[in-house]
Amino acid sequence: MKFISWNVNGLRACLGKGFEDYFKEADADIFCLQETKCSEGQVELDLPGYHQYWNYADKKGYSGTAIFTKREPINVTYGIGVDEHDHEGRVITAEFEDFYFVTVYVPNSQRELARLSYRMKWEEDFLAYIKGLDEKKPVIYCGDLNVAHEEIDLKNPASNHKNAGFSDEERAAFSKVLESGFVDSFRFFYPDKANIYSWWSYMFHARENNAGWRIDYFVVSDRIKEKMEDAKIHCDIMGSDHCPVELDINL
Repeated sequence: MKFISWNVNGLRACLGKGFEDYFKEADADIFCLQETKCSEGQVELDLPGYHQYWNYADKKGYSGTAIFTKREPINVTYGIGVDEHDHEGRVITAEFEDFYFVTVYVPNSQRELARLSYRMKWEEDFLAYIKGLDEKKPVIYCGDLNVAHEEIDLKNPASNHKNAGFSDEERAAFSKVLESGFVDSFRFFYPDKANIYSWWSYMFHARENNAGWRIDYFVVSDRIKEKMEDAKIHCDIMGSDHCPVELDINL
């Protein structure tokens, strides 16, 4: 099966930059989005052969996620069941016969880590959520996790050490996920591969200079890691400040 995840940083803008062409070309079994930045009814996508599931933020033009899947899920839920977190459209969970598939747009800690305490509460509650799912069947979750885990995962680690996405607290929270029975699919296949990123600032010609961060992931339950076939980062696909990431897995 082929899964793709992409933070489109505004789906309406991305539609004008070739989104539909890439979607058709990718022909993924499940294709999911983060940061759609739209409200219900603002975007109508004609995607023959796909079931569509959307989660919108209460605040207009903010956050938002979507899952498009060829196989109809047994059940779909929105959010993680914690009211504090469930008003920003950040999580969709699709249950299939053999696994749970979750797309997530993790909150950004913001400039000067203004939202770090909230982010840490999110991390705690989201980990409890995926561990709860994992007790029932294996989990595959993906999306913009807003953290570069190790120094290899961003171009300039020294100057970003206390910035959002590379703080000690955020990195430790992701380490805890991996210690709790989950695997970072890209590092499973490519433990030492450097200079491969999934997000670049729009400023300072960052993408042109490949001054990026790897903050978009596919994370899987440890017990199905041997079923993974490859993990890819499609740095050449434009249309957003993020690029799509892919997981190929034999389920």
